[in-house]
Amino acid sequence: MLSDNNPCGSKLLLALPDDTFAVVTQSLMPKDVFNLSVCCRSLYALASSDKVWLTQCELLGVIPHRDLIEWRKGVNSYKSLCRFLFHVQPIIGIWVHQNPELGNVVYVMPGFISVVGCRIIPQELGPLGLEEGPILWSPVFEIIADVDGSSAFILHGRERENNYMYPGSVKGVDRNCNVLLLEVEPRQQSNGGKLVHSKSFVGNSMEKEFSRKICPSDRGVSKSVRIHGQKSSVPFSRLAFGDRRKLIEIVTGQIRVKVPQLADGLSFPSSETEDLSNLSQRRSQVLQMYKRDNNPDDWKADHGPSIDCDPTQSDLAEIRRFLDKTTSSSRSQVHRDVYRMQCSKKKSLVGYFRDSFKHIIGKSSSINLEHTKSSSSGENNKHAQFQEFLRSGDTIGLTLHASTARLSSYRAWPNMHDSRFALYKLPNQEPVAGQEHAGLWGGTFGWPPGKPSADKPGKALFFLLLSYEESQGQRHLIGTKILEGTHYVLHPNGSAMFIVNTDEPSAEPFPWDCDGDSNVVNLKEAFSGEGIANGYGFRYPGSKPGSLFVFEDGMLVFMWKESRAVLTLQRVNLQHLLRKGERVPPLPPIANFSYLTKSYSNVYAGFSNGSNHASSPRGFFKEGAREDGVEETSRVVATRKSVSGIRIGRG
Repeated sequence: MLSDNNPCGSKLLLALPDDTFAVVTQSLMPKDVFNLSVCCRSLYALASSDKVWLTQCELLGVIPHRDLIEWRKGVNSYKSLCRFLFHVQPIIGIWVHQNPELGNVVYVMPGFISVVGCRIIPQELGPLGLEEGPILWSPVFEIIADVDGSSAFILHGRERENNYMYPGSVKGVDRNCNVLLLEVEPRQQSNGGKLVHSKSFVGNSMEKEFSRKICPSDRGVSKSVRIHGQKSSVPFSRLAFGDRRKLIEIVTGQIRVKVPQLADGLSFPSSETEDLSNLSQRRSQVLQMYKRDNNPDDWKADHGPSIDCDPTQSDLAEIRRFLDKTTSSSRSQVHRDVYRMQCSKKKSLVGYFRDSFKHIIGKSSSINLEHTKSSSSGENNKHAQFQEFLRSGDTIGLTLHASTARLSSYRAWPNMHDSRFALYKLPNQEPVAGQEHAGLWGGTFGWPPGKPSADKPGKALFFLLLSYEESQGQRHLIGTKILEGTHYVLHPNGSAMFIVNTDEPSAEPFPWDCDGDSNVVNLKEAFSGEGIANGYGFRYPGSKPGSLFVFEDGMLVFMWKESRAVLTLQRVNLQHLLRKGERVPPLPPIANFSYLTKSYSNVYAGFSNGSNHASSPRGFFKEGAREDGVEETSRVVATRKSVSGIRIGRG
């Protein structure tokens, strides 16, 4: 019975033991627990206890209980830890981009008091097979939790044989985000020469994180702009592609910090029993780049400029001179490229591929040419927008924006923009009754499965995302290719390697009784369908009949009826594979986030030459190697080098 002298009715809750109250709050969202803590003074201490927020951390399901205990040592409280986990939870998953065609898969996973974006390198299957053998990967970005649970964003990149970090901020994370954008954001400079919003954890409270309400008209406007009551009339996304590229190049060239030796290592534990002291030291050193008050001049002397010691040093006239110079150079290069393409267009055995490739390059060049022409005119609207964007702050910085966009898709593969520095999230169906095979699978062509054979020591590693669709009253299982480990791409990104009708059993017999270890294979069921085949060309492949075989041990095998070729698949845990994997150097910063140049070759192998990983038989293919029956071109696409820039100030 509630007491009359307790009008808020909190006495009953206050009478509950901490453990019981933690159980009660299991039905609440983090924002509800926070709102409960601000209802009255008597509930604040109870709703702010570590036991309550530990329960909330567990309910988010980002990391297991044992990791929560370790992560808690690096933050102020479980409330702070829950704040960070709640913030980054939507980013965890598989992200892709169409370019290069051979594969651009970034898996965002928990690190050490952080989340880490890891690029899976196109590679061959190792001698130990998929389950035991490590896979090659390179770092793309990190979002690290500070002691108060706020987020610090770091982009990784490599320039002139050195690894760099590019510190920035997290602009915003929508709960249902499906696009991850690399952008540049104007920033204001407050009293004392310190930047406002130079990192995402400045001035953020739990209330803003868990329960803020944003007017629909303010969506797309940065948090720092809303806080200070100012709105940029030109969002970064509305700038021309050439302007966006220039700004990102300028900012990354200015804020880059050469990775110290201690910080140039793994950002997540390689095993469950690993000593975490080195990871803790690395995290502390990386976070120093975000601390303005701890001798920034000493940090700059030792490591180069950081984003925290970034005063406005240049006026708009200086920026215009720099941009006019780069624009003139770019315009000349575009004219040369267009002339070269017009003179070198010849038919060959791979004419279709080259024509398609040059068509894309030509499209990009024409856009850039149009932009450079328009930029030379001061009366042009785009040029005016660009200058207005520069005037909206004292300086600019790098941001990561996880937003929600209306995307069309075809067979579980999103249709992507060619001119956005973005990654696109793949919807991952969870295995449930009636959809037991949904999720991520890895495998190779050939039998026996899982391991290279004597006649074919190097087998290309494939990753497929399996999903279900209803069509005309029938249920189909679609195997969408998201990564291909060949030297030269055989199938376009996002193509359906097979489509089977799970309502139509197959009477096709499986031709083998045993696997490579002489173990008897027990067939559970089989379905009829179609597998990818040469048809209308690379972009529009055809299909031929086949069957999907499901075995008792969980293995899947798709066999083409005519050729008897088999694709063997087993369910994979990317986080487990990456923890046992081998780290290789990243690409240059912009290309490392999203590679906007069309390529059909393994560009990741080319950029990693010179490292001690380049000789790894699992990841880097010998020049001229190819799959049987696949024509190749010798054309290799190079990524533009980042230009060193200067700080941008308001004119």
